[in-house]
Amino acid sequence: MPVEITWWGHATCTVEDSGVRLLTDPLFARRLAHLRRRRGAVPPPEAARADVVLVSHLHADHLHLPSLALLAPGTRLLVPRGARRAVPGLARTAGAAGLAVTEVAPGEEVPVGSGVRVRVVSALHDGRRLPFGPQRAPALGYVVEGAARTYFAGDTGLFATMAEEVGPVDVALLPVGGWGPYLGPGHLDAGRAAAALAELAPAAAVPVHYGTYWPIGMDAVRPHEFHAPGEEFAFRAARLAPKVTVRVPAHGERVRLP
Repeated sequence: MPVEITWWGHATCTVEDSGVRLLTDPLFARRLAHLRRRRGAVPPPEAARADVVLVSHLHADHLHLPSLALLAPGTRLLVPRGARRAVPGLARTAGAAGLAVTEVAPGEEVPVGSGVRVRVVSALHDGRRLPFGPQRAPALGYVVEGAARTYFAGDTGLFATMAEEVGPVDVALLPVGGWGPYLGPGHLDAGRAAAALAELAPAAAVPVHYGTYWPIGMDAVRPHEFHAPGEEFAFRAARLAPKVTVRVPAHGERVRLP
């Protein structure tokens, strides 16, 4: 049975595999601090329905407490080890919403349903709770292993052991941009994501983490960095990893892979 992916925008995806519904880095806000949602409607209530939520790191656009508060009681939440100590509001939000929080680190495996497990892998990214948080929790990626093997990279740069640590996968959800006109270290742009894809060699890939949020008042500053990364990734992937099927869904679109 193929895996089904719904991209809700930014790094938020629903992964459906073997009857288990997993949600990545839920962000359901119209506005977050100086960012506003410029493309795609705010996800509908059904987007918050999940058996398991995977949080890649502590940045507010990935660990977004108001979005976590929308989850149903009993939802299982996997977060980087040290997250509750670094973000005190997480324990309060999880307690009020009735969420089951498990802290994880690279190398660990967590069974999440009949025949489905989540394997935790490294990411090359500053995982602190910005702007002032200490480095108390690592940034993570996750591999969902069920009928298919789906790699959610979170937010990461390309690192030497990525393909080795991630292992064979069928689907890769790779970040290809950001929420501003410039990407700092620890990120993938379309070109670097295509290079990572060539090393990972999955059957299929979906670009994420682009084309959703942008700083208020900066619509005219390097707009191609907002609009272009998804299609640019597909173009570059066709050259560097021609055997990989790349799907570029619209916001809220559901695709079946591989």
